[in-house]
Amino acid sequence: MKRMISLDALRGYALVCIMLDHMPASILREVTLANFVVFDAAELFVLLSGFLIGIVWLNVEEKQGRGVARRRFVRRAFEVWRALVIGGVLLALLSAILLAFEMRHTAVWNQYAIWVLENPLGYVGTLMTMWMQPNLLDVLAVYVLLIASTPLLVPVMLRWPLVFAICSVTLWWFAPTLNAMIPNQRGSGFLFNPFGWQMLFFTGVAMSLFRKQFMPVLLRYRLAVTLAAWAMFLFGAVLGTAVQFGQAGLPLRNALRPLYGHIDKWPLDGTRYLAIVAASWLVAVPLARIIERIAASRPGEAMQQIGRGGLWSFIACVLLSILGDALQINPADQPVLQRLAVDLWVVMALWGLAIVWLEYGAPRQKARKAARAAKALQAKAAKAAKAANALQAPAETCVPEPSKAGQCPPVQART
Repeated sequence: MKRMISLDALRGYALVCIMLDHMPASILREVTLANFVVFDAAELFVLLSGFLIGIVWLNVEEKQGRGVARRRFVRRAFEVWRALVIGGVLLALLSAILLAFEMRHTAVWNQYAIWVLENPLGYVGTLMTMWMQPNLLDVLAVYVLLIASTPLLVPVMLRWPLVFAICSVTLWWFAPTLNAMIPNQRGSGFLFNPFGWQMLFFTGVAMSLFRKQFMPVLLRYRLAVTLAAWAMFLFGAVLGTAVQFGQAGLPLRNALRPLYGHIDKWPLDGTRYLAIVAASWLVAVPLARIIERIAASRPGEAMQQIGRGGLWSFIACVLLSILGDALQINPADQPVLQRLAVDLWVVMALWGLAIVWLEYGAPRQKARKAARAAKALQAKAAKAAKAANALQAPAETCVPEPSKAGQCPPVQART
């Protein structure tokens, strides 16, 4: 499967934005995606993840069958769950180390550091059951549920896309009520509401599964679709920019409120959803060449490497955001250049860790996947050979008893 460099670069950019957005004293935080549009890097990451899953599903199903595709994503859900548990432990331990050195930090709740030391088994247990989802990692809990559902839901989407879309929108509509029924530490469901965010995730999946069918149709109306996408994107950009002006931007937001109603990230409101979908069209069609050139540049290649780091890069960006936050507020009131230096350091560190993974971790992972695929092919070949031998085996000879001459049972055809 040919890699899409723009997709990798955008995933890397999303991870860098997520890292900087969780550092309150960051200088570069003021120029991340969330400052200019109504959505942020979380929506970008989830949509891109769904799109990538659709691509992988089609590729695996075409070459190895639907059963293999299903098993692959069951295994992937386990890998994400494992990353949530390991990342939660590392997050708490890093927080504990920083507090031991009297380095306060605000990116993550300090209570995790106390729990992991006072009751490590209980802490790990609550992570494993997802009863607790540490902040900064809580999106992974939703990701586990979404990926775990793909082996069941993607075949349904492929067979009945319209029915699937109606059910997805219905779940999104009742998302706040449904999420409140999930028992967990917060007492009000997941922070990232899975019933709301599933619509964005499966929108990404649908974009890749059906792009060969709907893109020719949309391209026939390219001008109209592009104008509508620009209108939605710019509307969201006005709202996002107005928020940055605080009270000064409040009159404008109030004037536009009848058009967008209430904006709430956690159940994924309609304005944010439509804005990121509009942005995806702009990136994929009118701005495609520009985005590809940026992705092919030297900074773009760095973003590609971070994006290809996958879960490794995600956990690294979470830990670096905690460390960067501590370095920027200890001591307090640091000069701009000093905080900017920390920003640049965490970005370079994330890039370096991604390179380490691609150099040493990813090849081993690919080797294990190749070994599993080879073993599956061998088993399939052995089964086929056994079936062929059975078909070529000589028919059994019937020797009738003297008292029952000529009475042989009928020969049954082999299946």
